[in-house]
Amino acid sequence: MSQPLPQLPKPAFVLVPIEAPPEVPTQIAADLRETGIPGGLIGYEYRPLSEPVCLGGIGERGLVAIATSGLFGRIAIDVATGHVVQIPKIESATASHVNRDLDSFNRCAAAVIARFPFYAEDDVERCEEVAEELRDLVSAIDETALAHNGFWETFCDDVAIGDYADWDE
Repeated sequence: MSQPLPQLPKPAFVLVPIEAPPEVPTQIAADLRETGIPGGLIGYEYRPLSEPVCLGGIGERGLVAIATSGLFGRIAIDVATGHVVQIPKIESATASHVNRDLDSFNRCAAAVIARFPFYAEDDVERCEEVAEELRDLVSAIDETALAHNGFWETFCDDVAIGDYADWDE
């Protein structure tokens, strides 16, 4: 018999300004300081880092990590494009698209958190319906957000199978 997953606290959306170390490119450092990043997201899909970290490039691109994602992944900003991407593992040579820019990422996170709670634990028939509502929310903010196997698509798929029920109120 498996143990139930621990209940997570109800999320709240807050933007947190982040001071970047000198090696972070000037424009990204200014965006992080002035715009900020979400102070948290639902579950373990996104947890902000206390300080951005410059990562080696994927291909010829440099990345600035701003958060963890899952057990070993990172959420980062692509220095060349300004896109927000997800890297499955720190040493990974691939990145998945998250959002077209930091502002879009922040707005998607705010919309998803505002829609919470998604459903009650005993209301599993609503899971797919809620996931579709979330897909509509994030794609209305950023039409690139639902990239195949991307952060938001995977998050919505997790909602659809009931992974985000059973939260503390």
